[in-house]
Amino acid sequence: MNAMVKWTLLIQVGATLAMVGLIWFVQVVHYPLFSEVGRDSFRRYEMDHQRLTTYVVAPLMLAELATAVMLLWWRPSAISTPWVWLGLVLLGSIWIMTYAVQVPQHAALANSYDEDIQRRLVFGNWYRTFAWTARGGIVLWMVSQVISFSPAQHLLRNPAP
Repeated sequence: MNAMVKWTLLIQVGATLAMVGLIWFVQVVHYPLFSEVGRDSFRRYEMDHQRLTTYVVAPLMLAELATAVMLLWWRPSAISTPWVWLGLVLLGSIWIMTYAVQVPQHAALANSYDEDIQRRLVFGNWYRTFAWTARGGIVLWMVSQVISFSPAQHLLRNPAP
């Protein structure tokens, strides 16, 4: 396996698994606690939340997206293309959900706290949580295929006709 393939997969796995852990923390701890901030301080809290979260999330999401696309060209031979496409479809849906639903909800909350919007934010984020968890499973499966893949065993099991 050449260096480009190896680094593409390693960065993909690292970024994806970091996002899986982060999304579960956000879903189970962070978003539900929004309701405890208090109306008077919520606007400032939400603005700080958005700014500070971007520092953590943006590099991970961009690395994940870049390497997910790169895997179409630089993927280990043990990983079939449909798995790469499945991961990309999930990631595309996560990005769409993020920018079409979550970001506008955060923008509305930055204007003023609204219990209904906060509830919808938590509920809608379950999709991203499950989609990222599925992506985590896919990248772990990819790693398992690379670790267990042996070209010699492959040739012995599948001799040329």
